[in-house]
Amino acid sequence: MKFPAATIIHEWRPACWLSISGEDAANFLQGQFSNELRGLPEGGAAYGLWLTLKGKVLADSFVVRRGSAGGAAAFWVGSYFSSSLVIRERLETYVIADDVVIEDFTADWAGLTCLGETLGALPANPVGGAGGDGEGVMFPGRRGGQASVEWVFPVTQRAKVRAQVVGLSEVAAEDMARRRIAAGVPAVPTDIGPGDLPGEGGLEGAAISYTKGCYLGQEVMARLKSMGQVRRRLIRVTGPGDEVLGALPAALFVGERKVGELRSAVRDGAGGWIGLAMVSLLQVEGTTVLALAADAAPVVRLVSAP
Repeated sequence: MKFPAATIIHEWRPACWLSISGEDAANFLQGQFSNELRGLPEGGAAYGLWLTLKGKVLADSFVVRRGSAGGAAAFWVGSYFSSSLVIRERLETYVIADDVVIEDFTADWAGLTCLGETLGALPANPVGGAGGDGEGVMFPGRRGGQASVEWVFPVTQRAKVRAQVVGLSEVAAEDMARRRIAAGVPAVPTDIGPGDLPGEGGLEGAAISYTKGCYLGQEVMARLKSMGQVRRRLIRVTGPGDEVLGALPAALFVGERKVGELRSAVRDGAGGWIGLAMVSLLQVEGTTVLALAADAAPVVRLVSAP
């Protein structure tokens, strides 16, 4: 595999990498996942959510269609930050009489993010095989404003993978977090979790299908879509110093009233930090400056409009 010389890479380990197979795997996942999986080609991937009955965000993941296993479609379910234990328990709860086999390969697989403006032309699975063996699978990532491709592979293939990216610039986890936050992409469950709705994190466009039919949490999603605006929103914020980085999540105030919560933050490279905060749309406006304690000096400024 040949990558453009300007490609930037980041090696990571998935929080979840499950194999889903069995005669009923395709129909089962379609009825559980928030996004459309019908028509997904071999090697194709979809990003979406695993919701509670009340439509809250339990976890997120990519679902990648593998080659057939015993004549039936098989899938990988992988996530940057959502735990395999959470996703597996969520799936196993609803496997009743279905022919579905769930296997956890999280400890045995690794990931390599490739960032670059020309990466959109890469095939979905240029290496290994659609079955997910060999040197792994590739699919479009969600790392920020720049195009990205995720290459996920068995750890036994790491040397072969690294040999194909020799000479490319590599960045650390902090830089990846800075890119993600700057683009307003939430990490699940840190920024959006079991107490939050997808629309509060701006995930309704990327992770929710309103036309696929029934899935767990679908009725709530349809009702919220018809009602319109949510009452809270995840927004980008910025502040001075770095003391807040070790005390997250952190409450945000206007005067003595709590109006939100700083969910994640990272150094901005200029002596301060940027972050993502969940704030009340009823109490915060675009010009509001927030404080990190009741009646403290306001220092947290909004970068994006609530």
